[in-house]
Amino acid sequence: MTTMKAAVIHEPGGPEVLKLEQRPIPVPQRGEVLIRVKAFGLNRSEMFTRQGFSQSVKFPRVPGIEAVGTVEDAPGMEFAKGDTVATAMGGLGREFDGSYAEYTCVPARQVQKLITGVPWETLGAMPEMLQTAWGSLFKALALQKRDRLLVRGGTTSVGLAAAAIAKAHGAFVISTTRNPQKGDALRANGSDRVVIDTGAIAQEIGEVSPGGVDKVLELIGTTTLKDSLRCAKQGGVVCMTGIVGNQWSFDTFSPMEVIPSTVKLTIYDGGVNEFMATPYDELLAQVKAGTLRIPIGRVFRLDDIVEAHRCMEENKAGGKIVVLP
Repeated sequence: MTTMKAAVIHEPGGPEVLKLEQRPIPVPQRGEVLIRVKAFGLNRSEMFTRQGFSQSVKFPRVPGIEAVGTVEDAPGMEFAKGDTVATAMGGLGREFDGSYAEYTCVPARQVQKLITGVPWETLGAMPEMLQTAWGSLFKALALQKRDRLLVRGGTTSVGLAAAAIAKAHGAFVISTTRNPQKGDALRANGSDRVVIDTGAIAQEIGEVSPGGVDKVLELIGTTTLKDSLRCAKQGGVVCMTGIVGNQWSFDTFSPMEVIPSTVKLTIYDGGVNEFMATPYDELLAQVKAGTLRIPIGRVFRLDDIVEAHRCMEENKAGGKIVVLP
């Protein structure tokens, strides 16, 4: 077999611009790894790429910034054929063709071998989601046991994963949702308290956690960031990681007015180094033990990639969307 099925974007637009095609299977060079893709998660950055907002991406392009699968070939002998591996970031799906295919070829420096024992759909949900959640919590927020953590955007896949990881670490977790019907699911996932997000929750957070919370993981973005800063206590830290609110910048921003005295504001934007530093085997052990739940929303086949993207765009998944080629 010399060709593979792949989803290709030739021009920006709606979900329907994802076209299934037969393409040559990539041929890896020394220092590269050819991966037979078994599963991949969908990410909103891929939606932005599809819509034409990723200025550096040239079309046609096979999108997809993460994948899990088995090694088909590694000319440099970094991995053995059949090894279970994960890859993410590093230009995948942006500078070179990504994971929306039966095979993908990536630099060996951005591949992790995994000790598995979980289904492919579970594994496929993990690379980018857990890298983002783990990195935000421990690299950006320096989360400590007994910290009071606010997860703003608690029903996003990263928010669900972050709440579960933080709870297992010993933090007190407050998650937000705009939908009161999601409260039980958030509590089952590790949240100690659920707050209905009206867009202005600082006063309520002050009642739940007098003086404010120690750490805030902001996953909605600039539409709620100013209010999230008011949720933090003096000396607290707010990390903006997500932009599901679809507003990229402020119309006006006055730091002296917006950032409360002594509250620290940072961001998290993980790349290859952060992906390779994420302790996936440790997290996988927690998954297998049942102490870390992987919030899978919907599972699709590659043949249904248009429907999968539409589901992501309409926020209907209720967790991570995973695609199986």
